[in-house]
Amino acid sequence: MMFRSVSVGLAKHSLNTGRIDNLFPSRGNIQGGLGRTAGIVREFFIREASLVVEGRLTRGLPKEVKIVEVGPRDGLQNEAKLVPAGVKIDLIEKLADCGLKNIEATRRIPGITYSALVPNMKGYEKARALGVEEIAVFGGASETFSQKNINCSVEESIKRFSEVVEAARKDGVRVRGYVSCVAGCPYEGHISPSAVAKVALQLYELGCYEISLGDTIGVGTPGTIAAMLQEMGIAVVDTSVCGLGGCPYAKGASGNVATEDVVYMLHGCGIHTGVDLNKLIKVGNFISKHLERSAGSKVGLALKSKL
Repeated sequence: MMFRSVSVGLAKHSLNTGRIDNLFPSRGNIQGGLGRTAGIVREFFIREASLVVEGRLTRGLPKEVKIVEVGPRDGLQNEAKLVPAGVKIDLIEKLADCGLKNIEATRRIPGITYSALVPNMKGYEKARALGVEEIAVFGGASETFSQKNINCSVEESIKRFSEVVEAARKDGVRVRGYVSCVAGCPYEGHISPSAVAKVALQLYELGCYEISLGDTIGVGTPGTIAAMLQEMGIAVVDTSVCGLGGCPYAKGASGNVATEDVVYMLHGCGIHTGVDLNKLIKVGNFISKHLERSAGSKVGLALKSKL
């Protein structure tokens, strides 16, 4: 099964960083055999770090990653405090100014691709009236989650979307597909890779140019994700500024991964995103202030005092 493009949506995670010098002091600071051992280990870590900088340990990683910013839509939908329309518009414009080229929103700025989540034809017609040039349809890999989220079975949801995708095709509108609960479900627990593959294939056959695989409740590990994907090379990541939001129908969901943290990680690996991290952190502080909550980004908190 070959897809034209596959992306991954990440749940909130933590970033742990530390200085090698603090972990492994130089040989001169420790006496005897232990000192020599610590020095060797220290030099090993420094050498490995230099290899990363040289790119020798990042072979196989993409040179560029597309960030799909979902904060204005998916992010704000699960926030307790109501955000005025003017603040939402400011948020979208500030995100675009950071260099983000793909934003889930309804406010248009030239040169930015805006997508809207469309559950049915009524939603599609509203999206088209607003000039949206890309839509997204969504299915769940879990039957129970599908019933809780959109009140129908997985198969029924696919049939419901077929009319929408066909209309989009005739209008020249691109369609992106979302699959929820790919690593686990709050109601059913473990989700088999075959269930994910089945829904992804159905969305692909409908005409979705890109399939986003979402770890809705944040239970995925490298092992479970690797088992789910038959081929690697993911170069599209869905994130939310400041870690806003999460699915209101998934109890225990940890929220979305912060765009700032993902951009920081990618830049650290030498991967281009086109996003200005300093500007992005300021945008996270902007929306956090309006929501009266602390920043949900680890790197945002770490660098807040320096900006």
